[in-house]
Amino acid sequence: MLKYVIAMKIEIPSKIEKLAEIESLIDSISEKVNINSDIYANILVGVTEAVKNAIIHGNLLDPSLMVTIEYEVSSKFIKFTVIDAGNGFDYYAVPDPTLPENIEKETGRGLFLMNCLADEVVYNDKGNEVSLKFFIN
Repeated sequence: MLKYVIAMKIEIPSKIEKLAEIESLIDSISEKVNINSDIYANILVGVTEAVKNAIIHGNLLDPSLMVTIEYEVSSKFIKFTVIDAGNGFDYYAVPDPTLPENIEKETGRGLFLMNCLADEVVYNDKGNEVSLKFFIN
């Protein structure tokens, strides 16, 4: 297991097909750190949801705008921070998708999934940056 922290940053244009690069990145990290399959699945779904939200809702699918993905790997956790170039949003104003009146709505599930799958989820004040931390020990 790693005894130090690895921190890296990548940028991708706001194109849905670029999600495959994020999946490959997560696969590579998973192989190096040898995380178990449950945590791997949580990371894969949580981080791809965050990046997809940044591409679609933050950068409005504008390929000239970049999504920045920073990640930190230690012996205890893996943390991903996803930043878009958009105006942000008020996380607290997003309706709970599990309430009966919201069950049929198409939006809000990604945030719900991220909160369920990550051990820590933190948004910046502007709402254009989210950090997802997954404990691996």
